[in-house]
Amino acid sequence: MPSPSTRPLPSTPAWYWRLPSLTIGLMLLAIIALVWMTRHFDDEKQHEVLINDVLWMEQDLRFRLDRNEEQLAQIGSELLATQSMSPRTEASLEQLLKPDSGLVQILWLDANDKTIAARPFASDDVLVGEARGAIPSNETNRLARAVGRPIYGPTYPVIGGHWRFNVHVPIFVGSRHTGTVVGVYSLQQLVVRELPWWFSERYRVSVHDPDGKEIAAKSKVAAQASHQQYTIPFDPPGYGLTLKVTAYKAPTRWVPVLLISAMIFLGGVIVWSLWQLRQHTLGRQAAEQALRSEMAFRKAMEDSLLTGLRARDTTGKITYVNPAFCRMVGYSEKELLGAMPPMPYWDPEHLERTQAIHDGILAGSAPREGVEIHFRHKDGHAIDMLIFEAPLIDTTGEQTGWMGSFLDITAQTAAEALARQQEERLHATSRLITMGEMASTLAHELNQPLAAISSYSAGCLNRLDEGRADTDELHDIISKITRQARRAGDIIRRVHDFVRRSEPKRETIDLNAVLSEAIGLIDPDVRKRGVELQTHLADRPLPVNADPVMLEQVAVNLIRNGMDAMRDAPGARRTIRIETLADGDTLIFRVTDWGRGIDEDAARRIFDPFFTTKDEGMGMGLNICRSIAELHGGRLGFEPNPEGGTIFTFSLPLAS
Repeated sequence: MPSPSTRPLPSTPAWYWRLPSLTIGLMLLAIIALVWMTRHFDDEKQHEVLINDVLWMEQDLRFRLDRNEEQLAQIGSELLATQSMSPRTEASLEQLLKPDSGLVQILWLDANDKTIAARPFASDDVLVGEARGAIPSNETNRLARAVGRPIYGPTYPVIGGHWRFNVHVPIFVGSRHTGTVVGVYSLQQLVVRELPWWFSERYRVSVHDPDGKEIAAKSKVAAQASHQQYTIPFDPPGYGLTLKVTAYKAPTRWVPVLLISAMIFLGGVIVWSLWQLRQHTLGRQAAEQALRSEMAFRKAMEDSLLTGLRARDTTGKITYVNPAFCRMVGYSEKELLGAMPPMPYWDPEHLERTQAIHDGILAGSAPREGVEIHFRHKDGHAIDMLIFEAPLIDTTGEQTGWMGSFLDITAQTAAEALARQQEERLHATSRLITMGEMASTLAHELNQPLAAISSYSAGCLNRLDEGRADTDELHDIISKITRQARRAGDIIRRVHDFVRRSEPKRETIDLNAVLSEAIGLIDPDVRKRGVELQTHLADRPLPVNADPVMLEQVAVNLIRNGMDAMRDAPGARRTIRIETLADGDTLIFRVTDWGRGIDEDAARRIFDPFFTTKDEGMGMGLNICRSIAELHGGRLGFEPNPEGGTIFTFSLPLAS
């Protein structure tokens, strides 16, 4: 039997809450339906009136156009038959050119479509665009003559932003065509100005071209968006013109709107009050269950995390650990809760550093990007951890300790170490391949001092055997032998330093000295290929913190790539320029060749692994050079040589 404090409240039947809400909802729906039906009936009635008015306007326009066609045909014979007009014809022209007819000009043309005269005088000064010089249209004249009835032409713009169109009325005497009378209509006068006042008060009338652009309108004020509009083709003149009639929005009747709004508002308030009362009652009933569910959910969430969580108070004592953290360090929750530094999972070999990190976090200097630290598992194996610490804030806003998130990065650290070893092996392999390609040249280069040593030694022996040994002469010969031996030793030392595999070591070195060693190493290959090296090194030392063997590898690769690019170049262009300079805090090593250059496709992929443009290439040289540059905080790039070829630039930061 549950205690009174935990006994759940009796549940309220669902219909008890739903019946009032349902009743009020039905009433509101009935009111809304009544209002909607009334508005819908009014809209339909207004739409019927709109259609009737538009049909009346269309009939009125057609009547005026037909009447003007008849009058133009009646006076056309007299206009074309005589040189001077009678007073009756003059009066007819004046009557046709009144504003209510829509006509602004009348022209009469002979049988060859040449203008005889016009009222008012014919001029194309008002025309704009393509219409200038092309009105009236000869094509329309020929069509009207062929079909024997009036033909309307397309609309065209005139000065002032207005639009016009023409009607071509052919005149026949018997079956003989004597000419054409052309009536020029103004859209503004025909469609807009002559509408009755009652039509203008109700509707906005506009004419649109085939692209939907408005070219004439009764009112400059656009009607508000409404479904009460009607569109009909404007034919004649046709050519895709349309008449659009839009009804102005009727004034809002506020009394019914306010009455209905008040009823809806009051009904909504009642429904809202019932809903709030129901929610309050149900909330009180569900509060205890929600609290239990929340606690269970939080516990399940913390237990299922793969990230270790650890909470400490302001003194550094552990107040909370989740199962993931316990699995990481191998200690149980009971063993860790309440523990004080030094913690049992701290690595004895890194105890001082761990203590310093611990003190720094408690002092509030925890880095936002996290900190890497070494721990020791309970079974003894080492663990690499990445820790993120954040202040632990309670409900009052006070800091009560620190919450730490732990990521086990042991596998990631091992993978990074393996990747570094593989990269070092790749660098060493690349140097071995380079030396393999240069082996024949180096063998020839070594053969020269060895042959000289052998020859000088044989000469000494001959002098001794003949008893004609001269001390000064022997001293000179032995000096030459020493120089040749030193030369061979220098060659072997350079090769040994270049190909030996060692851990990268940073030291402060002179960039010019490193490049001189690289040039000495590759000089035999340069002379064998018949390439001229132009060396322009800076006058002062250029100190850098770098691995000298890696820098030599970059220099050798760039110089050999330049020689490969000039393989087919004529002798005068087989030149490589090597220069160094200082630009502020940056040292620049530049290799320029006059070879075939790099096309756009190769330029996009030049640093990709295993991409090469040489048949015997491995495709790793430039990729390794770029990784060496990035390892030393520098950059490797290239640009076209304006004189033909390519310029590779290797930049490094100046040693402090």
